Formats: sequence, structure tokens, C-alpha cells
Amino acid sequence: MKPRARDLGLPFPGTPGPFNAITDVAGVEVGFCTLTDPARGLRTGVTAILPRGHAPEAVPVRAGHYALNGNGEMTGTHWIDDAGHFLGPVLITNTHAVGACHTAAVRWMIAQYPAHFRDGHAWAMPVVAETYDGVLNDITTLAVTPDHALSALASAGPGAVAEGSTGGGNGMIAYEFKGGTGTASRRVPIGGQTYTIAALVQANHGIRPWLTILGRPVGQRMPEGRLRERETGSIIVVIATDAPLSQLSLRAVAKRAAIGIGRGGTPGGNNSGDIFLAFTTANPQGAAERAAPLWTVTELNPDCIDPLYLAAVEAVEEAVVNALVAGEDVPTVKPAGHLCKGIDTEALRAMFRETAPLPAR
Repeated sequence: MKPRARDLGLPFPGTPGPFNAITDVAGVEVGFCTLTDPARGLRTGVTAILPRGHAPEAVPVRAGHYALNGNGEMTGTHWIDDAGHFLGPVLITNTHAVGACHTAAVRWMIAQYPAHFRDGHAWAMPVVAETYDGVLNDITTLAVTPDHALSALASAGPGAVAEGSTGGGNGMIAYEFKGGTGTASRRVPIGGQTYTIAALVQANHGIRPWLTILGRPVGQRMPEGRLRERETGSIIVVIATDAPLSQLSLRAVAKRAAIGIGRGGTPGGNNSGDIFLAFTTANPQGAAERAAPLWTVTELNPDCIDPLYLAAVEAVEEAVVNALVAGEDVPTVKPAGHLCKGIDTEALRAMFRETAPLPAR
């Protein structure tokens, strides 16, 4: 297993949870289906996030979403904007696999919550997001099927999360290095309670000269092996927390993902889909509670949320770098004959051994 960013001595601020992953939020599970066949030009997959794990009761999570730049897709967001919640899994895949994953998510929800879907007039409106992997994967083959997405959902569990070329991140490129899946978490004390907030990213964005890590111009100091002259990628960010937040506060948290990816150097290119989702596992409401005419919930005072905003920014920033340092060299499919290199982790480690102070933030 390749070292993560902190293992290389990169001095990220903040206190992570035990796995430094989105699964540090209790109940959140992550699974993957990774499809790789060099003979077929195949390098793609599906990432599954279960906000409430494999719990048998259909309990929504409060949520908010934000699009920094809309050249991409995340289904279900119109309802999230109006209702402030969603039900079921989050799937992340490649651009042409959204339909297959949406079908799988609906099938999974019907099977997982039979009392909700079969005994009533419920409807499934799952969240499926994408980034484009057509440089390292022959995306025109439509290789991802509903069965692959169901496999990712079935494999979801707690604990450590694989990074880099896993699941939907398999064919992704970030800052012209091999990118993909990355995750990180933070623990935040507020009002005598300690909350966890964490991010998972599918990083497929940025060009080399932009790349900045903890204030150092890494991309400018590692110029070799460039693949393109302008931004043509995207990034999906999913932020989870156990802090009791309102729908408005969750949308505000989702907005902070833009600052997190901005710390890595991207301005959010015109051709990039930079789309962010934030949800909380707090305030679970079963069917009986949701049917009641009066709801009683706990919410953090927005005036006290600034530490959570900062932690979200830090987690997103570190998750992107974790995706980068997990990368390995991969040949391109279109155009053929090039190599998308994994970032040189030893050179990166050496860069942070230098004595020059980091710039103040």
C-alpha cells in the first residue's frame, strides 16, 4: 500500500479521525467496483457511499449541495435543494455510466427498503455523480452496468477506504498526474461536543502549473509529463458529518468544498464540473416521526459553525492530495501512446523536508 499524504511528512493542519476517512462519521460505509482490462482499454468503475450503511429502515439524511461549475452531473439535487434531504446511496462513476448506476441505485433501494417501496407509493430519487475518464478509459464502450454498481453497493463497509485508482476514481487524472479517489476527516469540538466532518473526492481536475500543496508550487517544480494545456476535468466532493446541521447550514458546508479544492490551486475551470454534496447523519427520523405534524430536531447555531467550515476545507484539501499520492503510472487510451504518471512521492516528501517556512494563511 502506498503512503498517504501525512505519511510523507506533509504537515496538514487539524485532527483527523481514526481512519482519516469519510467512514470516521459513524454509520457511513464505502464500497467499490473497479474495472481494469488494459487489453480492452478499460479503466473505470463505481464508488458507493451509504450514508446510513445497510440499515434496513429507509431514513433520509439532511443535505445541501453546491455547484461551483456545472459542466457535470449529480442527479437528485433539485429535490435536495427543495426538500433539504435525500434517501439512499450516493454513487460516483464515469460520465457515460450515470444511467446504469441510477438504475442500480433504484434496484438497491427497492430491495433494501421493501416496507418503504413495496408497501407504499414511495419513489426513488438517488444521487449519482460523475467525472470524465475518457483519457485513460475507452468510455465509449459503456462498460459499467447496473450489476457493477450493485457490486459496489454490496461491498460497502466501515473502516479504512482505498484511494487512488479505486471504483469511480480508476480512470481519473488530477493536475495531469494520476488522480482518483481520496478521503480525509477532521474532529471538531463545538459547545462541549466533538463532531466529525469528512470528505471523499473523485479528483479529475486541474492542470499541472496550478498544483499547490500546503502553499508550495508543486506543479511548477514537477513540470514533466504534461498531458493537456487547459482544464478539461471535474471533481466531485461528498462531505459527511455527524454534526446536527440545518439544510441551510449543509448547503453552506457544501460551498466550502470550493475553498478546499481552491487551496490545491484550481480556480474551477470553465470545462470542469465541480459539484459538491454535504449531508449529516444527525437527527434520524423514522417513518413515524416523519409522518408527525410537528418535528423536533437539534441544530447547531450557525454562529458557532465556523470551526466546522474550516475543518471541511481542510478535509477536502487533504483528500485531494491523498488521491494524488495514491496514483500510479497509467498509459493513456485516447490519445494512445502517452503516460499519465503518478506523482513522485519521494520528490514530494523531499520538498517538505526543506527548511523554508510555509507561507502564512
